[in-house]
Amino acid sequence: MRRLIAFPCAGDTLLGTLDEGNAGIGLLIVSGGNEIRIGAHRGMASLAARLAASGTSVFRYDRRGVGDSTGENRGFLESAPDIAAAAATFSAETGIRRLVAFGNCDAATALALFHGVAGIDALILANPWVVEQSDDLPPAAAIRARYAAKLRDPAELLRLLRGGVNISKIFNGLRKISAAKYEIDTLASRLISALESTTIPTTILLAERDNTAIAFMARWQATGRRAEVRIEQRDTDSHSFASQADKDWLFAQIEEAISRVRESGARES
Repeated sequence: MRRLIAFPCAGDTLLGTLDEGNAGIGLLIVSGGNEIRIGAHRGMASLAARLAASGTSVFRYDRRGVGDSTGENRGFLESAPDIAAAAATFSAETGIRRLVAFGNCDAATALALFHGVAGIDALILANPWVVEQSDDLPPAAAIRARYAAKLRDPAELLRLLRGGVNISKIFNGLRKISAAKYEIDTLASRLISALESTTIPTTILLAERDNTAIAFMARWQATGRRAEVRIEQRDTDSHSFASQADKDWLFAQIEEAISRVRESGARES
């Protein structure tokens, strides 16, 4: 059964959608960017229906100032109260005993940073956002990866020799790569620190050829440290896992992460 639920958050009213399953575990979906709760191409709505049909209750919501919710949109770094209010409402409406949270892009970053205030038992983070954008270019790590791929492609080298490549774009990209090592990536540092210090099961899902995922993976590997997280990668450039094959992969990964939490809860009891 799918139903709409209005609930309070810091003096405003948020609207959420609950797809009810019959298990004692639930998935909270946090939308990325300024995306409303149905997701890109209705991806989150269809994911919720599919998971509910397999027994997992799913709750999606619009944060303050987005979609059907009131208030001012302060961005993902100010969304801790929204996450906490949604988690509390979800638990109160369903009586679930274990709560898993899923978010893509900056929603993944918000969950990594703020899950502690919401009583979340496990995290599923897709393509976490680590870039403090200062221009319209892709992240430096993504530019570096693209250039490396082009240099291995004889056809691209031939294009360059024949003048079929925009030289100014190349120079702008090289300039960004050169400057990247001098930038203070405070958001990336906060995210990595949060991932390393969390004590709950965490799964990171990456679209291998997505710029956001490339930037995250570069920063993750550069730390020289590893947290107790599971990383799974999909050979796609779709940030939102839009194709049917990508959707099936995403569903399977979320199902597996939920199963791990369910099994862990059974062992503890």
